[in-house]
Amino acid sequence: MAKDSQDEGILKKLEHGLEYFIFASRWVQAPIYVALIFAAIAYAWKSVQELWHLLQGFATATESSIMLGILSLVDISMVANLVNMVVVGGYVTFVSRIDFGDNGDRPDWLDHINANTLKVKLAGSLASISAIHLLKSFIDITSGAAAGKAMTAGDEKVILWQAIIHGVFLASMILFAWGEKMQRHPSDH
Repeated sequence: MAKDSQDEGILKKLEHGLEYFIFASRWVQAPIYVALIFAAIAYAWKSVQELWHLLQGFATATESSIMLGILSLVDISMVANLVNMVVVGGYVTFVSRIDFGDNGDRPDWLDHINANTLKVKLAGSLASISAIHLLKSFIDITSGAAAGKAMTAGDEKVILWQAIIHGVFLASMILFAWGEKMQRHPSDH
């Protein structure tokens, strides 16, 4: 009987060690989030370059080229927001809580974040980014047409695929939001 109890104790320790190792493996994601922070810094530099480019040609720029430059800055901002959501939301959801102490800058959305709401926020960001790209393409083609440049079959194909991709992002966002709502309020449906 003592042998069985001893074997159970060893198995329980092995199980506990394995479970601790599996739980600790969440820290494998931390360097990925740090890498994303450095990528966001590089992208922030890209926004400075884009602004400089916009300001350099401002005196001779057309309304369309200024609008495209501004949309590029908006696009960069939205991608930076997406990266921030992935880093902060992913870290808090999948790795560890962040101790903000008494800092009043804690984002409100962190109080309500979980894997499902993070998915909805990310899908919404992707849909917004794809909408900006689609709008930029429309403006680019429209300004080209105003300058006498004919729209090519390649332009049509790009717009078509951007519209399809945007539709997929929108549908995904709606489905994620609906699924998240169903999990939060199962009795509503």
